Amino acid sequence: MKLEGSALRLTIFVGEDDRWHHRPVYTEIVHRAHRAGLAGASVIRGIEGYGASSRIHTNRLLSLSEELPVAIIIVDAEERIRAFLPELDELVSEGLVIIDPVEVIRYGGRDAAGRNAP
Repeated sequence: MKLEGSALRLTIFVGEDDRWHHRPVYTEIVHRAHRAGLAGASVIRGIEGYGASSRIHTNRLLSLSEELPVAIIIVDAEERIRAFLPELDELVSEGLVIIDPVEVIRYGGRDAAGRNAP
């Protein structure tokens, strides 16, 4: 799927220990986004943060914190992102969802000569 121009970025913040039927919530979101045919999804693990509980979670060695923040980022056309939102109603019991407009510039792979592939 070629995606260039205006789009929406869907960012979902959850805890890394959040589960959906014994599976990490972030994994379930990525797999559902894939099945829905969305352009792509990435999971980014935070090293420190806090949320509604106001308790700071960190990966510093001496803190032994659990429940580090995780962000799942999905970018696609507005209608496809909005159609995916009901999936989150089922999966995210505690977290934050942000939708913001973005401008997409997509770069493809390179051929053997180092030129941009079509």
